[in-house]
Amino acid sequence: MNVREQSGSVSGWQRSLSAEARSLYLAVIRQEGRSLRKDDDQITADALDELLSLGLLVPDADEPEVFVAVDPAQLSASLSSAWQRQALDLLARAVTLPTDLSELAEAFHSPGQSGGQIEYVRGKALINQRLQQFATEMEEALAMQPGGPRPPEVLAAGVEGDLDILRRGATMRTIYHASTRYHQPTRDYVATLASAGWQFRTLDEPYTRLIIIDRRIAVMPVVEDMSHAAFIHDQSVIKFLVEEVFERNWGRALEFDGDRTVPQEVVSRLRQTIIDLLLAGTNHRVIARRLGISERTLARHIAEMREDHNVDSLFQLGYVLGRASQSPPG
Repeated sequence: MNVREQSGSVSGWQRSLSAEARSLYLAVIRQEGRSLRKDDDQITADALDELLSLGLLVPDADEPEVFVAVDPAQLSASLSSAWQRQALDLLARAVTLPTDLSELAEAFHSPGQSGGQIEYVRGKALINQRLQQFATEMEEALAMQPGGPRPPEVLAAGVEGDLDILRRGATMRTIYHASTRYHQPTRDYVATLASAGWQFRTLDEPYTRLIIIDRRIAVMPVVEDMSHAAFIHDQSVIKFLVEEVFERNWGRALEFDGDRTVPQEVVSRLRQTIIDLLLAGTNHRVIARRLGISERTLARHIAEMREDHNVDSLFQLGYVLGRASQSPPG
């Protein structure tokens, strides 16, 4: 076994010799470069295998049971050259691999493949990575984004990338909760994108997160915090989600261009939803989460509604609002 044969795998090399292998190599040097025979008690199998695998010992051509020491300096130069060639080869393979596998990847993710209609992805980082891959070439995106305002730093970090999407000619529509109208960073974000063509609306009722890209891929959460998501490729399901879920919600939602003034219709509809949920027995924490508002904001809305209608209880408030909604316009 020569040095050239030993240069086939970088991953198998150790960075340094074990103490036993080092001791054995020095013992061979003291024997004038020739080791004791393989069956000698001073030779351990692991140490011998380590030196043979690295090429510091090679079998004697005339006596295969005797091992000859190799010059470490010469071996180092030879291995360094071999490993550099292998590293360049690995680098070239890393560069060409995505292209080589693109056809296979396309087949793997094809909706026609058995079991490929719904793809489950775990972890927010992987989910976002997949979404970014689709976003680079998308022509249309429909999104329903519940949960209230996003952190200002997240909005600021994403605005330039979102503007780039619009500059490529993509059509974008997003539904937010009505609570985003009270959040100045969101208003600024919406105003910037709306002026460039992005369409926003707000909906004052609970709904589930949904993203549809080019009407060929739909993404929905498997768990509420979006740490586990389903990527749906089935075209009949996507058609249903577009027409019966997104478009119906879009039709009920109210336009939002980032204006500071909150339309009275938004306030009225939000408060009616609060009343409906309260009368259904939903507790305050769940209502706040579903509408993307804080419990403090929810309490403020309830207090103002009681004051406006001069009532003391939620039941009375629900009765008054119910009567008002049934009354013919005057």
